[in-house]
Amino acid sequence: MAGKRTSAIERSDVPAPISRPVSRLVAALDRGLPIPLGVQLRGLVEYGIASGELKPGDRLPSVRECAEEAGIAPMTVSKVYDELREAGLIATKPGAGTYVAEIAPGGLERMRALRRLQSRAEALFAEAEAAGLSAADVANLVSARAARGAPRGLALLFVGVFPDATRGYAEHLARHLEPRDRVDAATIDDLRAGAVAAADYDVVVSLVHRRGEVEALVGPGLPVVGLSVIPSEETRARLAAIDPMARVGMVSVFPEFVPIMKPGVLRFAPDVADVDIRLLDDPDLDVLLRGVDVLVYASGAELALPRLPRGAVAIEFRHVPSPHAVRETLLPLVEEMRAGLARDNAT
Repeated sequence: MAGKRTSAIERSDVPAPISRPVSRLVAALDRGLPIPLGVQLRGLVEYGIASGELKPGDRLPSVRECAEEAGIAPMTVSKVYDELREAGLIATKPGAGTYVAEIAPGGLERMRALRRLQSRAEALFAEAEAAGLSAADVANLVSARAARGAPRGLALLFVGVFPDATRGYAEHLARHLEPRDRVDAATIDDLRAGAVAAADYDVVVSLVHRRGEVEALVGPGLPVVGLSVIPSEETRARLAAIDPMARVGMVSVFPEFVPIMKPGVLRFAPDVADVDIRLLDDPDLDVLLRGVDVLVYASGAELALPRLPRGAVAIEFRHVPSPHAVRETLLPLVEEMRAGLARDNAT
């Protein structure tokens, strides 16, 4: 019986022919542009993969073939192939040559980003042409920007009281900033213990009523911004869903928060009539807990949860930085600092 036929692409000893799109991409190298040919070659291959012109399994020319066809040094081609291989975009099969690889999930996101950038690049060149500018003019701008390197993002430190709540504040705040920025979380106790170095950050952010305390720990020379907070969207929704006939208990760590917490909860659950509140260290807290259907607890009062009776519902009275405070207090400072970094980078 005749054996199964093996195609050239499946055999390790017979390379598949170089795909025509690869040849077209190599031919697109432009020595008139102020962009190194190696950078152009990598970009052309990446965009070819991103646009679907180059498909998994398409064979690329060997280093020698590509160097001869493009008229560039083999060492340059080899370096480009190494970079593409490290990025997971191409793969080498022993005896069969180099092929476009099957893109891993992480690579797919990279390809999507390249497609988005490709469409914006096309629009940029079209706008330049309409303004009477040449492709070389645009390339010069891109080269100058690339030579400066990527702008550094800002590093912010959110300082709170309780670790979990503070991490939540930091995560929420990060949504208002650029992806390259970083927001870390630390507690006031971390600062006191020297577990975090505030000097490693551009801006320190705290709860507005803790700003003075944090400022004293941070010291002069580093801006400290105090933000007001509001109940989170999830908290508001859960409070609004409380049965008006439910027996609701509240527990807080700090006495000064009690006058704020009760009206804050009732603002979103106005029809609840049976409400009582205690501090976490009150001796009769267990009496309260045994008689409630719903416990609303302030951040930091999680120690009360194991003492709740089975079936009782627990709702954390979680806050997030006020969007208005972020926009009006923090973002103007951030943009001013970002502009300063851009000026420094330009020089």
